[in-house]
Amino acid sequence: MSSHRVFHFKLSDKSLFRQECYVNGEWVRAKSEKTFEVHDPASQKLIGTCPEFAKDDVNHAIQVAATAFASFRKTPARERARMLRKWYQLMMDNSDDLARIITWENGKPMADAKGEVGYAASFFEWFSEEAPRSDGDTIGATYPGNRIFTIKEPVGVCGLITPWNFPAAMVTRKIGPAIAAGCTVVAKSPGETPFTSLALAELAHRAGIPKGVVNFVTALQNTPDIGEALTTSPIVKKVSFTGSTNVGKLLMKQSSDTLKKLSFELGGNAPFIVFNDADLELAVSGAIASKFRSSGQTCICANRIFVQNGIYDKFASLFAKKVKAFKVGPGFGEAVTHGPLIHDRAIGKVDAHVRDAEKKGGKVIVGGLKMPKLGAYFFEPTVITGMTMDMQLASEETFGPVAGLFPFETEKEVVDMANGAEVGLAAYLFSKDVQRIYRVAEALEVGMVGVNTGLISDPAAPFGGVKHSGFGREGSKYGISEYQIMKTVTLGGMGQDLEGS
Repeated sequence: MSSHRVFHFKLSDKSLFRQECYVNGEWVRAKSEKTFEVHDPASQKLIGTCPEFAKDDVNHAIQVAATAFASFRKTPARERARMLRKWYQLMMDNSDDLARIITWENGKPMADAKGEVGYAASFFEWFSEEAPRSDGDTIGATYPGNRIFTIKEPVGVCGLITPWNFPAAMVTRKIGPAIAAGCTVVAKSPGETPFTSLALAELAHRAGIPKGVVNFVTALQNTPDIGEALTTSPIVKKVSFTGSTNVGKLLMKQSSDTLKKLSFELGGNAPFIVFNDADLELAVSGAIASKFRSSGQTCICANRIFVQNGIYDKFASLFAKKVKAFKVGPGFGEAVTHGPLIHDRAIGKVDAHVRDAEKKGGKVIVGGLKMPKLGAYFFEPTVITGMTMDMQLASEETFGPVAGLFPFETEKEVVDMANGAEVGLAAYLFSKDVQRIYRVAEALEVGMVGVNTGLISDPAAPFGGVKHSGFGREGSKYGISEYQIMKTVTLGGMGQDLEGS
């Protein structure tokens, strides 16, 4: 395999930079010896290469995971908890290097990358605590001679497919509960950002995770084939996917013949609603945090910002002032607040949404243009007023640094506009009226609602959506159940009188 490594910075531990897949506790190449290149989105310079795994390679990893499952499922829960805890500690001990790798391949600023590492590690910590507390129930039977109890068992081999926008957190949020439940996994790393997950694989090795329990595979061109291998294999009992709705629908169809357990976190188009009675400063800060985190490349970022007419102009002015203060540049740059988009398709979609809004009467009051002097994938953080529901941004997830401000008059009007999207992942609302908060939160067709906050991600909180945003929940006390099956045991012939009575 041709191996390239172009360091633009120093890692304290260069052995965290791996360019091979991790299968059965060993670093391996593709059988074909094919590789794909990974480039820095800020500079388009080569970072390195990874194996272009094919179906045969993945099927081998699946078989390895199945072999490991036979013994790993019997591992005491507290032993699995200790493994996760050690993996968590290794992440924290190597947090700076992990953040550098994230910034290098994803482009997000170092401050954001460091925040992601802490967030990602927290899922190992959380599920290390959940592992020994995932208990069954004793249930009162209808018939006096019966006794009923339930057992929670690991579902089996799990196929995990993760996206590039959070290359550490999306991996740990799936692997954490899988390991806690006693499952083994084959994790497909995103082709745009594979090196973060491979660094996590190196730390798993150091943490003493048994061979075959966690397996990391990479591909770019063969990504559809890898997805098909995971979804159609009768050995894989569970698939968890984070990504677009269209791909999720395809994976669901492919999984139908083997009737797998599924959890999908798919596309979003989050409404962010600001009422006249809101704390304006708080609402503006919340909108900034929600909309522009990772340059708008998050599934729960505010995509449609609805502001009630009474405060619309003032909100727009304060919001625009904060956006103008951003510093855009490469993620390693000093004081940089926002980095590049991930690739040319991303910047093309962002530009198209801005041009469409302008054409249909929207007014760009901040930004609105590409930034070719910085690099091919940089786009100015943008604010557009006068948005209407016939614009592309109203119905499509932008996944970029564009904030469109929509005016509204009544609760009914804004809820109808918010619920008009076919997806329903997250929503946000700002108000001081408790009754209104309950009314609107209950009426919104989403899986998560942030009230007077723009940040809702927390390992303790159930994460997931409704409608075309998917199903299943990650994180929280419910997350582990996605990787378990419940078995009911009914004992008959019970309740006899004591012998000798």
